[in-house]
Amino acid sequence: MEKEKISNNDLKDLGINDVDILVSFGRVASGLLKNEVMNKPDILANLEALINNPAPYLFNNDGKFKNLAENVIALRKEGRFLKQLQNEFKLKKETIDFPVWGAEHIHAGAMAQMRSAVQLPVAVAGALMPDAHQGYGLPIGGVLATTANTIIPFAVGVDIACRMCLSIFDLPAQMIDTETDKLKTMLGDHTFFGMGCTTKSHFDSSLFDSNTWGETRVIRSLKNKAYAQLGTSGTGNHFVEWGELSIADGVLNGIPAGNYLALLSHSGSRGFGGSVANHYSKIAMNKTRLPAEAKHLAWLDLDKDEGQEYWIAMNLAGEYASANHHEIHNKIARALNRQPVMMIENHHNFAWKEKLADGTEVMVHRKGATPAGEGVLGIIPGSMSTPGFVVRGKGDAASINSASHGAGRLMSRSAAFKALDKAAIAANLVDKRITLMGSDMDEAPMAYKDIHTVMAAQSDLVEVLAKFEPRIVRMADAREKPED
Repeated sequence: MEKEKISNNDLKDLGINDVDILVSFGRVASGLLKNEVMNKPDILANLEALINNPAPYLFNNDGKFKNLAENVIALRKEGRFLKQLQNEFKLKKETIDFPVWGAEHIHAGAMAQMRSAVQLPVAVAGALMPDAHQGYGLPIGGVLATTANTIIPFAVGVDIACRMCLSIFDLPAQMIDTETDKLKTMLGDHTFFGMGCTTKSHFDSSLFDSNTWGETRVIRSLKNKAYAQLGTSGTGNHFVEWGELSIADGVLNGIPAGNYLALLSHSGSRGFGGSVANHYSKIAMNKTRLPAEAKHLAWLDLDKDEGQEYWIAMNLAGEYASANHHEIHNKIARALNRQPVMMIENHHNFAWKEKLADGTEVMVHRKGATPAGEGVLGIIPGSMSTPGFVVRGKGDAASINSASHGAGRLMSRSAAFKALDKAAIAANLVDKRITLMGSDMDEAPMAYKDIHTVMAAQSDLVEVLAKFEPRIVRMADAREKPED
């Protein structure tokens, strides 16, 4: 795999044009990358947050950015440091108050990113979920409501419509122990992971009969790629796994209480969604000029062609992500010779036209956050050796009808490779009776927050209906470049 580098252009994109400061930022960034303290996206996300609000970095992140934060504060007093862009828009001076669930477990960088987001001229409301951590622009676990005719590609995310899907079979959970090899073979035969991976056969490709595939030039150019990748999964934290689902009586559509065999998958819209995101993010940043610390939060206007094109492509990516999961689940159900008694699924990394509690029409961006409107079913996974949960939303207005989309990362991928112990990971998997196919140390359970702590922090947002214990886990091969 090609070694990551942080170039001067990467740093200039953050708004740095002073040569001396470029050198100092570059030295710190390169050192963190070389010593595998953080990966490139995490470093750039931290630098972006630091530029916006250096103060938290004086006391956080183990001092990794302390000197840079001190320099930024000193140089700002001199009126130096950032290139003065001819911005079309400026951030609001006041910050909208936004609620935070599990604040004690959320790093300063994610908080700083959320503060920038709610200062956008188009921001109406925001909320931060307990699994939150830094991303590009909007933090993962961030929920942002903007004016109804605006949409922010980077607040949706690069993996548009990343999704959870659960199939519940009327079969005993003990099958995982009595027919382990058979279930492993099904995963091996009917799941495909990795960047650019394709499949040769499809269960149902009827989505491609839709006229929407011909609506824009970008969509037309990606149709063949999308078709070839239908029924595949990404890298990073994407998975397909067998597990034991424990259900109480009467909580899920009349399914009797018991422990059931269940299939859970997590993946998105593959190369199609990623290409759409990259194309329209660039357009947004060219059309909507913002200060450097908020440049990735540039929006598109739905009253204009590019906004409508993105809206059409994003919604098609949502249908495509669902079809991807259905391909996998249908093929495995056929191999099992049993149809599921129930299927539950939900998006994250998406934008929805909704109304706030006061009736205000808004565009709600949930980047790594689960829809949790009143009565809405969803799935919140843990890690490869910790439980996930089927939940029902309580419709909490303050959270903008949202909840976490998982446990959330406790440490970066680079930090996981550096800090975690292979023997301890292996012992944990044995203790939890996990059969692992693929993956690497960056997806180890210890790299994630405690799912029980995360769920406790959002008990006012969702009701837990069932618990899913993963047992046979299939992920991308080790050292595949993460896409999540």
